[in-house]
Amino acid sequence: MKPSSNKVPRHVGVVLDGNRRFAKRLMLKPWKGHEWGVKKVEALFEWARELGIEELTLYAFSIENFDRPKREFDYLMKIFKEAVNKLMKDSRLDKYGIRVNFIGRIHMFPDDVQILMKRLMGITRNNKNYIINFAMAYGGRAEVIDAVRKIAEQVKNKRLKIEEINEGVFKDSLYNASDVDLIIRTGGEKRTSGFLPWQGVYAELIFLDKMWPEMEKEDFVECIEEFSRRQRRFGR
Repeated sequence: MKPSSNKVPRHVGVVLDGNRRFAKRLMLKPWKGHEWGVKKVEALFEWARELGIEELTLYAFSIENFDRPKREFDYLMKIFKEAVNKLMKDSRLDKYGIRVNFIGRIHMFPDDVQILMKRLMGITRNNKNYIINFAMAYGGRAEVIDAVRKIAEQVKNKRLKIEEINEGVFKDSLYNASDVDLIIRTGGEKRTSGFLPWQGVYAELIFLDKMWPEMEKEDFVECIEEFSRRQRRFGR
């Protein structure tokens, strides 16, 4: 199933919301929903590739998520490590030229999780056809602050003059400089929750009532169809 229009966004961001509520609906522990969420992410890779989307950024773990109960956090880290180990063996990475990045304050994660992230980024760093960014320990305000700190450090060390600071310099100081064309949020909430505030300033927004584990390929295709029907004005 492909969209009827060939107007496909180059870069799509997805807020993966609703895993916990999906599990509660099934009378399960709330964190069990993340298992279904991971499986749906694996399917999303294929949907995006088939549609010709070159870059995906997935809001998977916010800075606020570190405040979750320890039992849930440990369970999430277990699932994450299993998923990364599985992904490192996925033949699609080399077959389709998929590069994987982790963006955010990844230093906040346990050492063993950081090691896995860096290993996966390392083995895919030369792949150039498709990009998948996982926003982990991510917050939009944190990204802006970290960019300002990076620029301030360059000025302090006399590698950059104050008068040279412009939008291009700031953009290049972000975790990811790529502008996003479309942001999709599942779970029924109608807000972006600080997701890609700079990169998504002119992004088209689509909010779905379905929880993330409930999203199917036809839902994703319909989002792309909706994007293709919109006229992007970029503030003009």
